Amino acid sequence: MKLSAHCWFTATFFSIAVAASTAAVAEKKYAPGVTDTEIKVGQTMPYSGPASAWGTIGLAELAYIKMINDRGGIAGRKITLVSLDDSFSPPKTVEQTRKLIEEEGVAFIYGTLGPGNVAIRSYLNEKKVPQVFVAAPLEKYNDPQHFPWTMGLLPTYYLEGKTHAQYILAHKPDARIAVLYMNDDTKEAVKGLRDGLGSRADQLIVKELSYEVTDPTIDSQIVAFKASGADTFYNVSAPKSAAQAIRKASEIGWKPLHFLSSISQSISAVLEPAGLENSIGTISAFYAKDPTDPRWKDDAYTREFLVWLQEYYPRGKPNDIFVAIGYNFAQPLVYLLTQCGDDLSRENIMRQATSLHDVALPWLLPRITLNTNPNDHQPIKQFFEGRFNGKTWELLDDQN
Repeated sequence: MKLSAHCWFTATFFSIAVAASTAAVAEKKYAPGVTDTEIKVGQTMPYSGPASAWGTIGLAELAYIKMINDRGGIAGRKITLVSLDDSFSPPKTVEQTRKLIEEEGVAFIYGTLGPGNVAIRSYLNEKKVPQVFVAAPLEKYNDPQHFPWTMGLLPTYYLEGKTHAQYILAHKPDARIAVLYMNDDTKEAVKGLRDGLGSRADQLIVKELSYEVTDPTIDSQIVAFKASGADTFYNVSAPKSAAQAIRKASEIGWKPLHFLSSISQSISAVLEPAGLENSIGTISAFYAKDPTDPRWKDDAYTREFLVWLQEYYPRGKPNDIFVAIGYNFAQPLVYLLTQCGDDLSRENIMRQATSLHDVALPWLLPRITLNTNPNDHQPIKQFFEGRFNGKTWELLDDQN
């Protein structure tokens, strides 16, 4: 299957390139890692370890960038993404990031995933190296006063928790809620849930339990939730534990209204191992189109995603949300580099990253755009609820 001459890439990036070239005919300014033919960018990803399912995101980003390079790169410059394994371990993230800056000589850090972002934040800000589109949905990456060289991308765990709280208050106001969360920064989602429930939080939340990402199982927590009488479950878990939770709940006959963290929405990596039949009715929060959702079947985004998948990432499955995430998250990087024109200094890279205004990328849900300014480093600020129907995620019609 071939795209027409009016494909999304041509239409979008050609127009961006024209605008950028007229706006940036100034003298060339290059950060380390940038030449007339190359832009070298660094990141770390959990290609091994307890969160290795998320490594698919990095592999998909590499495949997307290969497509961009095959089409000429950015104004004749090929993107080299040096993506190193950090095993989801902050000390390893620090070690690998230092290698990227001091040995590989990358221009900046892009899209690093996980808790290691906190560990490298001070180092990168002290060296005035941009840390852009952090792949960790936390409020702390929107702190330009203290960390002006760091910015996130995703709507945060906190916002996700508040979104689910609003749904519960509207649709199940007498819920008895159990909450499972990783003993790390993802607990921000629990604060969002509590703040969203307001004065009713202590009344509605009947059980809160945490687990360590290295724990082999979360069976005991699920048994305790059933015993608590909870009929609603907020599952803020990494993919492996999220799948275990769904399967264990089915095994013991616990059938709560299930809210699944957006970090574990993958049908192939989470819901299939858990049992698709066990996952029916699960609710999760979305900001991006799901290419397997029938409502986007004829959308240009879906057509182009499937072409890319066939040509550049044939081992991927359309229903693996982590593949789609990698495809999606590479696009802001390409947009940013295009906007920089010939001023690819670290200062201008950060200036352009913090000057996004109503940037509509094809994978974002309608009414969601990227917006930043020097005092707001949080590009995406909205979620919509969706429900799993046994085959795909469907957006709830009363929201979108």
